[in-house]
Amino acid sequence: MSPEQNPVVIKDALANPAPLGLFGFGMTTVLLNLHNAGFYEMNSMILAMGLFYGGIAQIIAGIFEYKKNNTFGMTAFISYGSFWLTLVGLILMGKWGWISASAEPAMVAYLILWGIFTLLLFFGTLKLNRALQFVFATLTILFFLLAIGDATKNPSIGHVAGYEGIVCGCSALYAATAALINELYGKTVLPLGVVK
Repeated sequence: MSPEQNPVVIKDALANPAPLGLFGFGMTTVLLNLHNAGFYEMNSMILAMGLFYGGIAQIIAGIFEYKKNNTFGMTAFISYGSFWLTLVGLILMGKWGWISASAEPAMVAYLILWGIFTLLLFFGTLKLNRALQFVFATLTILFFLLAIGDATKNPSIGHVAGYEGIVCGCSALYAATAALINELYGKTVLPLGVVK
């Protein structure tokens, strides 16, 4: 027999990177939005989480999604990891005097563009599962609420965005936990709402 008649099948031995990416996104989102909701000030804990777990860990997850040939996961995790890195950069570069801090109109544009990007990715989740649909839907709303809050300088909108962001982050934590636990047990323990 020739090699063409007996192709070698290589088993995918890579771990699922999605729980790591979703945990990185979810935990950092909850912590930032506890600040937005008014529970505590912007502090080094938020910035460190944004830099290392929200940023670097999500980018690592995205690189492994690339290795698993998952274009959606790669795009989402590397993009949102980069969002966290840019957000920390925007906050710190102005404080450190490296460059002038971003004016409010620039931050509004930044948030609107991330909202549009998230809305576009939301349409991709319609082929995935209900849990991810909820994560992306609430994240889209969050970006637009934050943009409106910044544009109007209305602290009440910022607080509403904070609570909505906590819901968004918790939904990502649920999706991460479900993916991890379901894989460990080899069955559906926590439903993700698979699209048929």
